[in-house]
Amino acid sequence: MLHDIIFLVLGLALIVVGGNAVTDGAVTVARKFNVSNLVIGLTVVAFGSSAPDLVVCLTSTLEGKSQMALGDVIGANTFDILLCVGVVALVRPISLTTDMVNKDLPMLVLSALVIFFCGDDILFDGARADIISRTDGLMMLGFFAIFMAYTLQNAKTARLARMVAGKPQASQTPVAPAVSAPQMWKAAAYIVAGLAALIVGGNWIVDGASGIAIKAGLSESLVGLTIVAIGSSLPDIATSIAAAVKNHPGIAIGNIVGASIFNIFFILGFCSTVKPLNSGNITLVDFSTLAGGAIVLWLFGCVIGRGKISRIEGAVLALGYVAYMTYLVLNA
Repeated sequence: MLHDIIFLVLGLALIVVGGNAVTDGAVTVARKFNVSNLVIGLTVVAFGSSAPDLVVCLTSTLEGKSQMALGDVIGANTFDILLCVGVVALVRPISLTTDMVNKDLPMLVLSALVIFFCGDDILFDGARADIISRTDGLMMLGFFAIFMAYTLQNAKTARLARMVAGKPQASQTPVAPAVSAPQMWKAAAYIVAGLAALIVGGNWIVDGASGIAIKAGLSESLVGLTIVAIGSSLPDIATSIAAAVKNHPGIAIGNIVGASIFNIFFILGFCSTVKPLNSGNITLVDFSTLAGGAIVLWLFGCVIGRGKISRIEGAVLALGYVAYMTYLVLNA
């Protein structure tokens, strides 16, 4: 048990350092290539901070522990959408760009609904078991390819438009003084070292927390939804809070949304293509909490807040996650 606790503490320290390093490096890269912080958050940072989930899910899938794999993604996305966004909004209210309102948040809602429809076969098909098949996985990989192509094309189009206009758009990162080669090397080193710290720290947290949970006699699905999901998602909240404190809301919200879409469309898509996933004890409550959280976030950011998530709305999201965790513990 002491060994697991040490891994947990060291992992927490690594993700804090890694979150700061990735944020600093990503901002420099965005300045160099005149790319918005939102696009950096949706791609580079999201990929890096979701790496622990990919490792956990693929390993669990290959070992025949599909409930752990699926529970990790469902739990991690619920953590990101409710608690991460809620805490970031409490730290600093989140202003959303036009692209986030019109494109990225709707894609987040779509990803949550897709895993709901694909994962709960008992509800929607009257089947005897909930199975995410290879066909479901290939469909999700297709959605992921469309999302990435669309995001990168939008970044290219926006950059060309700013070059023609000779000035930045309001929703993008302002044009900054030229970034020198030494600064770029330093930024690259920060990103690589930061992502490495996030990955190693995330794995240490998962190993330590899983060891503690298993020795406490918890079920595989509950471990996946709670301890493993929270542990593997701590890089997301560390990176996003660091970005929010440094007044880079594009990276803060882009990281969360990008990681959530990446988790479902790529990680679950890839893992279920390798081997179909049995949902097991992942229930209607878990799927509907994720889908409901994504819809509420969209309503707060796009309808009620009209492009801004306030501290009150952040508190509502965070309390929603606390309520969900309370339900899981009481019904374990």
